[in-house]
Amino acid sequence: MTKRFILGIDLGTSNSVVAVAHPDPGETTVSPVTQILGPNKIGEKNTLPSALYLPHEEEFPAEAIKLPWHSKTDGSTIIGHFAREHGAMVPDRLVVSAKSWLSNPHIDPKKPLLPWGSESSNRLVSPFETSRNILQAITQGFVHAQSLQGEVYDLADGQVVLTVPASFDEVARNLTAQAASEAGLGQVVLLEEPQAAFYAWMDQAGGSWRHQVRPGDCILVADIGGGTADFSMIAVAQHQGDLELERISVGEHLLLGGDNMDLALAYALAAKLEESGKSLDEWQFRALVHAASRAKVRLFEEASLDEISLAIPSRGTSLFAKTLTVKLDRDILTSVILEGFFPMVAVSDLPQENSRTGLQEFGLPYAADPVVSKQLARFLTRSLTNVRANPALQHWLPATSSETTILSPTAVLFNGGVFKAEPLRQRVLDLLSSWRGEPIRLLEGFQPDLAVAKGAAVYGLYRQTGKGMRIKAGTARSYYIGLESSMPAIPGFKPPVKALCVVPQGMEEGSEHLVQEKEFGLLTGKTAHFRFFSSDVRSGDAAGIILANALRDLDETHSLEIDLPKLPDFPLGQVVPVRIHAMITELGILELWMKHTNSDQKWKIEFQVRTE
Repeated sequence: MTKRFILGIDLGTSNSVVAVAHPDPGETTVSPVTQILGPNKIGEKNTLPSALYLPHEEEFPAEAIKLPWHSKTDGSTIIGHFAREHGAMVPDRLVVSAKSWLSNPHIDPKKPLLPWGSESSNRLVSPFETSRNILQAITQGFVHAQSLQGEVYDLADGQVVLTVPASFDEVARNLTAQAASEAGLGQVVLLEEPQAAFYAWMDQAGGSWRHQVRPGDCILVADIGGGTADFSMIAVAQHQGDLELERISVGEHLLLGGDNMDLALAYALAAKLEESGKSLDEWQFRALVHAASRAKVRLFEEASLDEISLAIPSRGTSLFAKTLTVKLDRDILTSVILEGFFPMVAVSDLPQENSRTGLQEFGLPYAADPVVSKQLARFLTRSLTNVRANPALQHWLPATSSETTILSPTAVLFNGGVFKAEPLRQRVLDLLSSWRGEPIRLLEGFQPDLAVAKGAAVYGLYRQTGKGMRIKAGTARSYYIGLESSMPAIPGFKPPVKALCVVPQGMEEGSEHLVQEKEFGLLTGKTAHFRFFSSDVRSGDAAGIILANALRDLDETHSLEIDLPKLPDFPLGQVVPVRIHAMITELGILELWMKHTNSDQKWKIEFQVRTE
């Protein structure tokens, strides 16, 4: 069904953005979003900070924080610019980085637990609820902002394309789609953020983009935002004179971005205060993190500034009397951010897998090694492994593939708020060039804050109209179900877990596959559990192959669960023969089913959240 308009939504860790596109005339624009800018102050901004503030019930008069579309006053939450700015002064009532919490495999994302570690908030919210509320806020704010310009939008008449990190696992993807549905967005199409950034780049470049790339190019999309570092490799080929694009590698899920850098700066500044005999409590440290974040941005953007003074308030009645001050200067900025996160390293200098830092205190599974340069080296190393694993991809190997250790990009497209800082972009270019042995090309047209939303809308247009060049992608990983080895028990020996490939890497939207190679037996009226694995470096595995050692060769993700009800033709407790039926929906959602071997009956397998 043809939709009147396409909404592209970037649900970002730090900021969210919405863009709108119409099939006729095919233009894409970023839309302002109506939001609360202060008490009794409503306005429009092109970004909606992904921040939610939980005000005390007597903190503001109800009318002071009422949005125009509320039929009654609703002061339970504040979302957007005012939430972020005011929340920096009251950090234990501020919820940020909900997107990172949503993908945290060690918590229940639907359990109220944010703000993390809060002692004064009278209520907590879940990562799922926060994501849903932010999606509601951005779409309702979009509709209202457009109405001020005389435009009327009904979400039922549009198609929403919602972006997710390429590294999101299937549980996080499904939770994001579910949050969107509960926010009133209907069935959304999911698109990987690096791909969205690339679509935006092609759109803004017009026809000239074809002159910036050439057959044989491997383009690194380096997307580092507030919470995640997302790397993808897009290859350029030529077929019958026409260019073709294929995403051939994605990175691991890395909680490594602006949030880490803000924390690192805060630790450095806290140490500076301690040297002068001043200490911070946990509440003040959280306030320092937010202040350091704002100062970091200003110093990177305003070359004329040498330092910025930060004020850290204290709780209590005499607020200003207890305010501490500390200065962030360029020397600290350079040593902490440029040399700490983006040092010039050898390509063989890979991340320290077992290192741990104080960042773990904040409850999120941050990258064990926060050095972006090393994580980038690991991504390029694993990309080479992935390409070597599939004969269909091996034409992308360099001529000296037997001697090289990485799949070296020929060009790079930057995205994400971290790369607003020109020194960081230049450092990554220098790093990649040193590894390749020749200069890396920069794809011009950097749009750090807006590209992902615009690209999502562009993709939605291409998808609906059939026009424009699509990136061949499919699933970023291959997926496997664990098979317990059937061998006698031996004291002191744990038998290996085998794995059956049920979804090959690159399985495309709208496709499905019945795994004929393995039959399972399910008991009626019983719940069956399966271990679930994935890999982003085994592009050559076909559906149906069995790996001998899943724990060695694969990454274990979430468990699977299926309840087989009592069936008319099968008494309770009888074994029902089934095979696995995998499909990727047109919306980009992976679904796994157990299909009865002797009929068309099938039962859906559910992903279970791991909370250990």
